[in-house]
Amino acid sequence: MTTSHPGNPSQRKGALPAVLVLEDGRVFRGRAYGAVGTTFGEAVFSTGMTGYQETLTDPSYHRQVVVMTAPHVGNTGVNDEDPESSRIWVAGYVVRDPARTPSNWRSRRSLDEELERQGVVGISGIDTRALTRHLRERGAMRVGIFSGAALPGEEAMLEQVRQAPEMAGADLSAEVATKETYVVPAVGAKKYTVAAIDLGIKGMTPHRMAERGIEVHVLPATATVEDVYAVNPDGVFFSNGPGDPSTADHPVAVMRAVLERKTPLFGICFGNQILGRALGFGTYKLKYGHRGINQPVQDRTTGKVEVTAHNHGFAVDAPLDGPADTPYGRVEVSHVCLNDDVVEGLRLLDRPAFSVQYHPEAAAGPHDAAYLFDRFVSLMEGQRA
Repeated sequence: MTTSHPGNPSQRKGALPAVLVLEDGRVFRGRAYGAVGTTFGEAVFSTGMTGYQETLTDPSYHRQVVVMTAPHVGNTGVNDEDPESSRIWVAGYVVRDPARTPSNWRSRRSLDEELERQGVVGISGIDTRALTRHLRERGAMRVGIFSGAALPGEEAMLEQVRQAPEMAGADLSAEVATKETYVVPAVGAKKYTVAAIDLGIKGMTPHRMAERGIEVHVLPATATVEDVYAVNPDGVFFSNGPGDPSTADHPVAVMRAVLERKTPLFGICFGNQILGRALGFGTYKLKYGHRGINQPVQDRTTGKVEVTAHNHGFAVDAPLDGPADTPYGRVEVSHVCLNDDVVEGLRLLDRPAFSVQYHPEAAAGPHDAAYLFDRFVSLMEGQRA
């Protein structure tokens, strides 16, 4: 929900005023950053100090206004190698101190210029620490950013924010997914074929599978069970994506069909929530979610603690105290967040299927969780044997 009016370079440097209005009435005043105009979305914060380009282009941020907790953003500019999709997906961008001059050998343009080019309305020069603390205390909520020479009054802006749609109940995966199937070829000799359901997939994810000799067929979110098995897959993958998992009835039905056939299955982020629902568990909205590349998670199967990349506002409601019975056999919580005990992974004990709530493709982010792609390969090896 964005309307933008690109300005001249002097406007991009903050000559125009901007106002951020939260649905509870809190107001922050700053300067225009990126495109000039109006935008609405859910206010969330990301704790990553690096990787802003991958964050901006992650489809899971569709319809969200991202607040960067790191104060200085834009230092390395924008390059043409790091985007995780074909466009910026965030609804708005909030930074404290934008870089005046980017400095990196791969930089092609400034972050400010890229935001303006893609019509992304932002705001700079506000106290992002105070805003983040407010969201931690009150929870993620609707927000509007207004910028330009003539701004409406605060009451008018607040009314517009409160009329914007909420994230709870939003069905968004089909809005960001591919419309046509495409193939990412295996790197080197082809060993396996995987059907990947695109619910908002990041570009690095099929690449990580391709590095392991997997030919990845990326299918639209609307793909049917027949579409999945038409590629004769050795495994099926369900990707990350935006929106409320309680609305994702079609992906849940497809996943249940995959579980029935006992095909090796791997899900991440939204895919983890889909697996939870397919097994009969509920999902719920977190107060402010997990977003950033420094979230501690314990793999309960090994005891190892990983630093991981997250972007989710919903979670699976599954028991932490031991295996539970489901229509597809026993399942256990395989990973847990050490900050708040949120379920971060599920593992079936009687079928070849597992999922995690975070992003093991490490773009941007640490590489601690790369082994999960190897675990998926091991499931396919075992099934073939």
